[in-house]
Amino acid sequence: MSADFRLPGGGLIDRDEELHFTFDGQALTGYRGDTLASALLANGVHQVATSIKYGRPRGIMAAGAEEANALVQIDEPFPEPMITATTVELYDGLVAHGLPGQGSLADRPDPARYDAKHVHCDVLVVGAGPAGLTAALAAARSGARVVLVDDQNQAGGSLLGSDEYLGERQSSAWVEDIVSELRSTPDVLVLQRTTAFGAYDDGFVLALQRRTDHRGASAPETVARQRVWRIRTKQTVIATGAHERPVAFADNDRPGIMLAGAARTYLHRYGVVPGRRAVVFTTNDSAYTAAIELAEAGVDIAAVADARDRPPAGLAAECAARGIDVRAGHVVTGTEGGSRVSAAHVSALEGEGTGPADVIDCDVLLVSGGWNPVVHLFSQARGTLRYAPEIGAYVPGDPLPATRVAGSANGAFDLETCVLQGRESGRTAATAAGFRPAAGCPLPECDARPAEAPPVVMWLVPAGRTGARHEADTRFVDLQRDATVSDVLRATGAGLRSLEHIKRYTTIGTAHDQGKTSGLIAAGIVAEALGVDLAEQRPTTYRPPYTSVPFAALAGRDRGELHDPVRTTSIHSWHVAHGAEFEDVGQWKRPWYYPLPGEDMDTAVLRECRAARESVALMDGSTLGKIDVQGADSGEFLNMLYTNMMSNLKVGRIRYGLMCGVDGMVIDDGTVIRLAEDRFLITTTTGNAAKILEWMEEWLQTEWPHLDVFLTSVTEHWATVPLVGPRSRDVLGALAPELDVSNEAFGFMDWRDATVAGIPARVCRISFSGELAYEINVDAWHGLALWEALMAAGERYGITPYGTETMHVLRAEKGYPIIGQDTDATVTPQDLGMFWAVSKKKIDFLGKRSFSRAENQRPDRKQFVGLLPADPTVRLPEGAQIIESDHIPEPPVRMLGHVTSSYNSAALDRTFALAVLRSGRERIGETLFVPLGESVVPVTVTESVLFDKEGARRDG
Repeated sequence: MSADFRLPGGGLIDRDEELHFTFDGQALTGYRGDTLASALLANGVHQVATSIKYGRPRGIMAAGAEEANALVQIDEPFPEPMITATTVELYDGLVAHGLPGQGSLADRPDPARYDAKHVHCDVLVVGAGPAGLTAALAAARSGARVVLVDDQNQAGGSLLGSDEYLGERQSSAWVEDIVSELRSTPDVLVLQRTTAFGAYDDGFVLALQRRTDHRGASAPETVARQRVWRIRTKQTVIATGAHERPVAFADNDRPGIMLAGAARTYLHRYGVVPGRRAVVFTTNDSAYTAAIELAEAGVDIAAVADARDRPPAGLAAECAARGIDVRAGHVVTGTEGGSRVSAAHVSALEGEGTGPADVIDCDVLLVSGGWNPVVHLFSQARGTLRYAPEIGAYVPGDPLPATRVAGSANGAFDLETCVLQGRESGRTAATAAGFRPAAGCPLPECDARPAEAPPVVMWLVPAGRTGARHEADTRFVDLQRDATVSDVLRATGAGLRSLEHIKRYTTIGTAHDQGKTSGLIAAGIVAEALGVDLAEQRPTTYRPPYTSVPFAALAGRDRGELHDPVRTTSIHSWHVAHGAEFEDVGQWKRPWYYPLPGEDMDTAVLRECRAARESVALMDGSTLGKIDVQGADSGEFLNMLYTNMMSNLKVGRIRYGLMCGVDGMVIDDGTVIRLAEDRFLITTTTGNAAKILEWMEEWLQTEWPHLDVFLTSVTEHWATVPLVGPRSRDVLGALAPELDVSNEAFGFMDWRDATVAGIPARVCRISFSGELAYEINVDAWHGLALWEALMAAGERYGITPYGTETMHVLRAEKGYPIIGQDTDATVTPQDLGMFWAVSKKKIDFLGKRSFSRAENQRPDRKQFVGLLPADPTVRLPEGAQIIESDHIPEPPVRMLGHVTSSYNSAALDRTFALAVLRSGRERIGETLFVPLGESVVPVTVTESVLFDKEGARRDG
């Protein structure tokens, strides 16, 4: 290996483990801990790719996810296109080549493993730099559940490899102590190599973890494993740092032109210098530190060109002591070179122009045009940004209720402020999540150097100030898209004013780096061209993902709970212990039936049905979808969603409701409970809970955003136990002596707050069985205690648990439809016979207009009916077709409808079915036929309600 650019010591790499890799056909070596970019620089390789439009040579510009140039294709161990060399951890046997902006997909199966995990926390901290570490520590010491995610392979952020001190401790030891305490603290999860790439509503954050299985030189088929973390958090602290930005000047895209902060990273983390002779061009103090540290590492710093009239006195003195020529009021106006920069043109700023250019030989040009706080996640979470002219960048504006921003991401670039902001953010986040901050929580003082001089904001060195003339504009704004200053000015000249429009006209910010270094430069050039203030110019919208995410990682693998979580209720352990058979309903495990020894399913279900009809039974209904609706306009909002009126529902009462799509077809049903004048609790079917919440949010956010309404899923918050049967009143009365359970005091479709078995509960007089019934709702933590208390209180009556199959039989006997089983996308409320559930008073609601369509008025529409087989022992298959002929005719056969539900009934002492049938209500009493194999079964069409049509049992 050429050691020309690798220092003999220093860095955080493991020099005892040499790694062999190949790039563009050349065999090279690096060390464990290198990135592909650092290893290439150590070998003197600067040109990594060519530009997508002009084919110009491009090199390594940055050291992290903001890299705009160094796109590579991984060839071995498995083809991966469009990867930045700065984010590829080096491993033995790696084979890669540079790209002209686009790669190729693999031609063989991917051996890598992808999965997903879910985690809940009180405080999520994004970023493990000084601000993020102190935030996580403060939150963890309060007792909060903390998740800390960081995209690097080790914590420390800007402190990695630096020689800064915090108090009397070197920063590396300080970082090590904090990480050690976090890892040893219960309920703290530290995820390195993990990038939070999306922040969504209700504290939902997606993060991608790179998990690489290094198998050593003997097995170079290294398998890269990636995991998507789906994080739910109460509070988020964003400590994502800042990206250094370049400046646009002529030929600013040559290999060897690098951000000054990146050069520091390669020096401290990897023991690599980017060149032997450097020119530094800066608009702020930070690049001086890079110049001084590189000079101490043996790099000849030919000049520091500072665009400011007055350089920072202390830093300039340190440069002078090292023989570094500091030129105040100077800029770089152009460069020379082919596959690598060979000289920089440095000119003095003189009014609107520049003086003659000095051509200074160099093999690396370090640029710092200032720093952009990484506000992407804050913006994704709907945070507004404000322009901070003192740093020339956008920073978080009005605070978000569940999000805090600390450190460089908040525009604070000195170490002491970062540490203090991190601590306060962690403590306030923990407090907001319900925890009391630990007393004291001491953190060391910092001796980091404060900024000596304010930065100057400069987006470009105008063409009029360059000493050279070019046929084409080579002042590149977006290096990945080959977009130049002229492209931006052409957009504004065409009349475009919005940055969103200009972004699409020029394609700036649409490549893999998503404008991390180019976006603000483009905005600044636009503002200057239009003569507007950036404070008044709306920045482009930051959208997920923050970095590129493989489709394979988003898809994942079907690995049970790692792919699709299994949801269980708080009573699940009891069901398992008592032999329940389960069925999957959505993601939930629901008891299907409870067989006694020697019972098959049919026998068990008949026994459970008899208990519900003759004595008392109970089921676990906790999976029922529940959505809390709050706000002054909640009644108006629900009026538009449901076919019947909800705004006139009285507090303390419950109403059944149907929801339709815009086509008038039923999509869900449930109950609406009015808790207060401005608060409702609605229920949905188990499998439709997420779909209906999304449906409601879509209308609220896109069509009726003016309404004062807030929606919250509370399905998991409540354990719900329906207590069913003629003896249910006796059991409830025994456990809730202060609740008057008489018909006069507690009627059908009423609800009451009460104490049941010593547990605060909300009791609803609702029946999905057609029997006297109560749905008892308690905090999910108390679900099992309530269940066991009900079982004990009902023992004298032979109380029986029942599952979903019995629930289906009981409701079908009463003609209650199951949405999605007895309906499809062609069934209206009128088809179900639910004319009474469609309001004639409301001016409008979703689906109303569709009811007047000729198609929906046809008399031969399929309608909901019951079927009784002539042979009471025959159970019709669900999905079986219904015909008029008493034999199977030659095709084509006219189908009248189909069976939707079919059961054996203890109450009816026979089988029965429900169906949708053409002109069904007109056919009641007729005999039709259902083909079964080579024969047909005669059936009598009946009304859909087959048991207790008057509802006397339900009304108690």
